[in-house]
Amino acid sequence: MPKTENVIIIGTGCAGWTAAIYTARANLEPLVISGEQPGGQLTTTTEVENYPGFPGGIDGPELMVNMQKQAERFGTRVEYSMVTGIEKQEDGTFVLKNTGEDLHAKTVIIATGASPRHLGLPNEKELIGRGLTSCATCDGAFYPDVPVAVIGGGDSACEEATFLTRFASKVYLIHRRDELRASKIMADRALGQEKIEPVWDSQVTEYLTDDEGKVRGVTIENRKTGDKSELDLKCVFVAIGHIPNTQFLEDTGVKLDENGYIIQKPGTGKTDIAGIFAAGDVADHVYRQAITAAGNGCQAALDAERFLADLDE
Repeated sequence: MPKTENVIIIGTGCAGWTAAIYTARANLEPLVISGEQPGGQLTTTTEVENYPGFPGGIDGPELMVNMQKQAERFGTRVEYSMVTGIEKQEDGTFVLKNTGEDLHAKTVIIATGASPRHLGLPNEKELIGRGLTSCATCDGAFYPDVPVAVIGGGDSACEEATFLTRFASKVYLIHRRDELRASKIMADRALGQEKIEPVWDSQVTEYLTDDEGKVRGVTIENRKTGDKSELDLKCVFVAIGHIPNTQFLEDTGVKLDENGYIIQKPGTGKTDIAGIFAAGDVADHVYRQAITAAGNGCQAALDAERFLADLDE
């Protein structure tokens, strides 16, 4: 008979490792499933300056390694595989379909995060963290007094562009149409900024790099005229949305919103299925920060711990 774990945590970003630290310290011996990208999005970030406790900043991959070491110190075990489905059993436990052997658990914490949408251009993956990013709050301060670009036309793009005016000398707002899709208040706020220059009816067709392999500019094409031109800049912020990593939940009954994010019970890490909890960007489409993901991981871990305690009673 396969072992039934107290808790299985799916995902190894800030949310997953924090959940592991808390459940391990509660002697629940959590099993963490690494997923497709061990360490999550922070492994693509060269430096993190806004995570508390590191006044000089810390490399994203180093922060994730430290979190893993801390979790393992308290007895967390890690399996490098990927969950493809979850089935609830009649006795209330769960079977996790996996790229390895099926796993059994009393509780599950889903911390699989969300993947930023990109343009699908050549060398895009190699440029992430080298002048290509999807988070102005995370990386905007690294680009003071230089030109940057934001790609997108929705509320997120306008918010990113407006935030970047605190640092950049100029912010090109590149959009495929001749008007923004954002709400009027967000659009007006962005277009009212002197530093923001809209680039209408245009799409980026190429990332230009310097000798060090970092972004130095982009080639844009006007979608109406077909004319191409280059913009000199130091960073591109892609703001065309995120895709929550919830595809494996399609047949589980876990409620998702219209964009695929897990719906939680207000003020908790609980989903609508007893014993399944969620944490981090897989449920949070508003803040999407390392520190909020860590807080969510703590929340989900405490909820799981209390759930298990009620089962024992």
